Amino acid sequence: MENQLDLISVGDSTIDIFMQVEQKDTEAVCNLKAEERLICFAYGSKIPVSTYRRIPASGNAANNAIGSARLGLKTVLYTVLGSDQDSLDSKKVFENEGVDVNFISVDPSVGSNLSVVLNYLGERTIFVYHQHKKYNLPMNLPVPKWMYLTSVGPNHQHFHEQILEFIQKTKTKLAFNPGSYQLRDGINLLQPILSLADVLISNKEEAAGLVGNNGADVKQLILELKAKGPACVVITDGANGSFASYDGREIWHAGVSTISPVMEKTGAGDAYSTGFVAALVAGKDLPEAMLWGTMNSTSVVGYIGAREGLLTPLKLQEMIKLYGGEVKPRMV
Repeated sequence: MENQLDLISVGDSTIDIFMQVEQKDTEAVCNLKAEERLICFAYGSKIPVSTYRRIPASGNAANNAIGSARLGLKTVLYTVLGSDQDSLDSKKVFENEGVDVNFISVDPSVGSNLSVVLNYLGERTIFVYHQHKKYNLPMNLPVPKWMYLTSVGPNHQHFHEQILEFIQKTKTKLAFNPGSYQLRDGINLLQPILSLADVLISNKEEAAGLVGNNGADVKQLILELKAKGPACVVITDGANGSFASYDGREIWHAGVSTISPVMEKTGAGDAYSTGFVAALVAGKDLPEAMLWGTMNSTSVVGYIGAREGLLTPLKLQEMIKLYGGEVKPRMV
């Protein structure tokens, strides 16, 4: 069907507040302990912030919906917004980006989720506030080619059951990029979703926590996750690039690009996942999907926030032509 919807993005949206802390301004009150993964501020001190930005329409599902629309996909977003000004601002952004907002749910009893992103020496630390929202998949939701299910807040088990029923009934392909509350469910509670997922995407730390094997390498993690049912497993591993496999034996690896300095890493994972799934929607193979994801992520980290660097089809092809050779996926 030529006019069929390409993608429904499902999950939370937030307001992101970015605060840039400069090393030269905080040497007396800040101590970075990289080996311990700690950033320490002097108790009771005032910490100078060099830049501040408020970005509505953020969060995993929002980033995916906007990124997919930018890549030319017919995209619907299902999320729950409040009736506050932040929610109104977010909805306006979605409309301006070409995302179908007709299936966004509005709950006047809740406000907006909030993330405060502290950027220091190119790495981000995020403080997250989640409203308790009620998720109910709309009865009249159109049938897409793909559904992208990502982060939702607590009390989502019934919502997951609705997702499963929709996927089974409509034969929609499912990409699953679990958020923190879903990961806390553990692999047994997530098993029904995993068994229906056409693609499971997570970072290495999340994958290790999910299978309870923190010492495992990427190959072992892929094998253990494949055993839970997803057709394809994708694991991102920061500076080590990304890995993907359909059968657990033939594993593809894509490197990371060094074409531009990293401004800020928020949204890098969402950008990768968005590019990867968009390529599959477009009928591309696994290595090409990894390339799309890598280029999208590379562009995003060159900007503050998760949205500004998201690529259009033209910019994507330009980046692949210029820089694709640097990160070309190879079997490992």
